[in-house]
Amino acid sequence: MTAARDATTSSEKPRSRTTSWRVRLALLVLMAVAAVTVWVTNRALTDRFTESTRNRAELRLALYSGNLVSELGRHAIVPQLLARDQALISALQSNDFSLSTQRLISFVEEIGAASIMLMAQDGRTVAATDRNRLGETHRNAAYFVDALRSKTTVFSAIRTEVGSYRFTYSRRIVDTSGILGVIVVEVDLQKFERAWAGISDAVMVSDSTGTILLATESRWRGLSEEDALQLQTPEGAIQRAIRATTDWTALPADAYLQGEAVMRLESRIPFQGWRLTSFTTYASIRERVNTVLALEIMGFAILLALAFYALSRRTALRMALFQRESAELRVLNARLQREIAERERMQETLAVAEQSLAQSSKLAALGEMSAAVSHELNQPLAAMKTYLAGARLLLNRNRPEEALASFGRIDDLIERMGAITRQLKSYARKGGDAFSPVNMGDALASSLSMMEPQLRQRHVKIARILPEQPVYVMGDRMRIEQVMVNLLRNALDATKSVADPEVEILLAAGETATLSVRDNGMGIKDFGSLFEPFYTTKQPGDGVGLGLAISSGIVNDLGGRLTARNGQNGGAVFEMQLPILVDGIEAAE
Repeated sequence: MTAARDATTSSEKPRSRTTSWRVRLALLVLMAVAAVTVWVTNRALTDRFTESTRNRAELRLALYSGNLVSELGRHAIVPQLLARDQALISALQSNDFSLSTQRLISFVEEIGAASIMLMAQDGRTVAATDRNRLGETHRNAAYFVDALRSKTTVFSAIRTEVGSYRFTYSRRIVDTSGILGVIVVEVDLQKFERAWAGISDAVMVSDSTGTILLATESRWRGLSEEDALQLQTPEGAIQRAIRATTDWTALPADAYLQGEAVMRLESRIPFQGWRLTSFTTYASIRERVNTVLALEIMGFAILLALAFYALSRRTALRMALFQRESAELRVLNARLQREIAERERMQETLAVAEQSLAQSSKLAALGEMSAAVSHELNQPLAAMKTYLAGARLLLNRNRPEEALASFGRIDDLIERMGAITRQLKSYARKGGDAFSPVNMGDALASSLSMMEPQLRQRHVKIARILPEQPVYVMGDRMRIEQVMVNLLRNALDATKSVADPEVEILLAAGETATLSVRDNGMGIKDFGSLFEPFYTTKQPGDGVGLGLAISSGIVNDLGGRLTARNGQNGGAVFEMQLPILVDGIEAAE
């Protein structure tokens, strides 16, 4: 019996060894077949999907080109029709443009143009769908000059300051007496850029000289294709275009952007030699090919997994893994229960905190109003004290006339204090006071007069640069003087530690009325909290940090803005910009 068992055992060993070698050989053959199948599938599908992607890209390119030509052709006829409009011709002949703007607005809604402008013979815009452009002068603009010289409609592509392009059709308007003006129709081609931005391609339109006019990447505009492709661009359309796949593709790449392969297609646009170019990524091709390859690899992996599962059954390890996961789930369940209970307690605490916050907000508002009254009345009181001391000295010297002048100034300061209290009462609600034209030069002179005692005491050098013509704005003179006094007071405080304090005041008139106050102090360190209430860098007792916050609120109510920066030669620069009055018309930036 023992001999028979030993013989059986010895015969099973060679049999098991043979089975093991057969299994290993079968696994090697399976892996070799899998590698060859994946390689052949990748090559065939890559060629096929690359060709289909190229065909779709060419179809999109033809569609984009047709849309551009259609949009340009649809607007090309508009200036010719408007140049014959009798209402516009009559307006140019009679110089009565009261209804012209409304008529252009009705036209722009029908034709879908970006904007329409009507210009007189001198290049001045007399009617426009964008009312902010009324009164602009385009005497040197290409679309105006070329239209005057040509008898037909003129197309112009003009680059703006922000780097984009404006596309316009213009045509001169004539009657029996000669040229009356020019009609300009702006075409909105940027909508194609916005539409192209939603696809994975990078698209650009260049003119006959090779300059890029439209592109899905804004930094390409105004460059040549060679220069544009060398830019290191942020995440965007170009990144989607160059995020190509690996070099598995069997077809050679059409172009390389930043070392990555993309498919380049170009089409001619039948309009002034324009070209339309697109860069299509291979990413979609790789995704489709990789999907098929993943299915194949998954099938082979399942076969390998079944083979290995048949060879080694590790049920005990799996059971241990399941037990560990069950223990982790129990711990996680207990943690979630604790978090739910804690969240319920936090919600109850939050309800109580909200009630306390509402009461604290009311108290903070009362405190801010009290501090504002104290801050705004401090300057007139200090000036009154100085004038009273001067009047007493003048009376002692038997100079009553000059003393009466000081009393007159004190009376003005009392009136100013009353106005400040009325303004502070109106902080709770906006409106109520009617605006009137204010001469900025007179307001500045009044503010300097109020600050005269502090200026004499500090011996500060004041430099004023004012324009020859008066500068008018629409607003409340008392509130404007209040802002000027606060800016002068801050400049004086900033120059306390300077040996030769200087303050420069510059008043300029352009699109807005701008008052700049420069000092040679230490400058500004924290711009983020500069205009917040109760923020101050002064010593305790010198200020509460409300001057700039109140001034910023006043300027905003008047339709302007108050800004601050550090000067090139040191010190701080505060600028107050207000809408200027030109011939009785308020023109804001």
